[in-house]
Amino acid sequence: MTGIVKTTEKNLMVFSGRANPELAEEVASMLGTGLVPTSAYDFANGEIYVRYEESVRGSDAFVIQSHTTPINEAIMEQLIMIDALKRASAKRITVVLPFYGYARQDKKHRGREPISARLMADLFKTAGANRLMAVDLHTAQIQGFFDGPVDHLMALPILADHVAKKYGHEKLAVVSPDAGRIKVAEQWSQRLGGAPLAFIHKTRDINRPNETVANRVVGEVKGRVCVLVDDMIDTAGTITKAADALMADGAAGVIIAATHAILSGPAIDRLKNCSAVEVIVTNTLPIDEAHEFDKLTVLSIAPLISRAIQEVFEDGSVTSLFDGHA
Repeated sequence: MTGIVKTTEKNLMVFSGRANPELAEEVASMLGTGLVPTSAYDFANGEIYVRYEESVRGSDAFVIQSHTTPINEAIMEQLIMIDALKRASAKRITVVLPFYGYARQDKKHRGREPISARLMADLFKTAGANRLMAVDLHTAQIQGFFDGPVDHLMALPILADHVAKKYGHEKLAVVSPDAGRIKVAEQWSQRLGGAPLAFIHKTRDINRPNETVANRVVGEVKGRVCVLVDDMIDTAGTITKAADALMADGAAGVIIAATHAILSGPAIDRLKNCSAVEVIVTNTLPIDEAHEFDKLTVLSIAPLISRAIQEVFEDGSVTSLFDGHA
């Protein structure tokens, strides 16, 4: 009597939405595989349809989607992709979020406001996600919003190593654009050989999003090349005002370094015309040619994501990728 032979070999499969396929292709290539062929299109009324062109049964599935503009379409497409995988019997579904949409809405400032970052995590769980993987969440507490494992990857080593290689001969200072990101600035300082810290004291009108009211430098920056670090650049109002404040306070130069280049509205013009000598970002979000300018340097996040996927797939340690900092 011939028995049925069952295999226990794991099967890694990488899927991509339409938001940032170039990044997903780079990640898949580094993993030695390709993206699973997928049909995805919009109906006339804007509804999204997704179907995988090959079996995903029993797979260890990684669904990569950057939440870029139009952000709600990118999120909905990813949710539908997760649902399709669940219904097609994927064994484990990991949602890979180079940029986590709605991350800035992580708490209530006033009554009757949502906590949209929590809602996002609930939506992924309901759709069928077993695990989340995200790059530079706006606040670390978002890890607690998802009921399951969350891998919080950090672009800091990639950005800081570029700065160290290019500007290591300068007298550097690390500057946080506000008091709330001092912890990240401290990690930058350690990576850059103990460079002194400073921060920008700012006030913000909660009724006017994307707009700061005042800037004041706290810390000694005179005669130093300041590395102004943040997790994202949206309209670039905050970061460019901070750069100008540093130069007015006697800085020898300013380098802007941020993970997520949202670059909404006037961002490009502001960055072009501000006093920073270089703007360093990663490709967690797609940057089209029209948004490129001479001072902009785009570093790839694909090596970090591909290594993290490999560690998860092999049940290894993701923490080792960022030296134990969470």
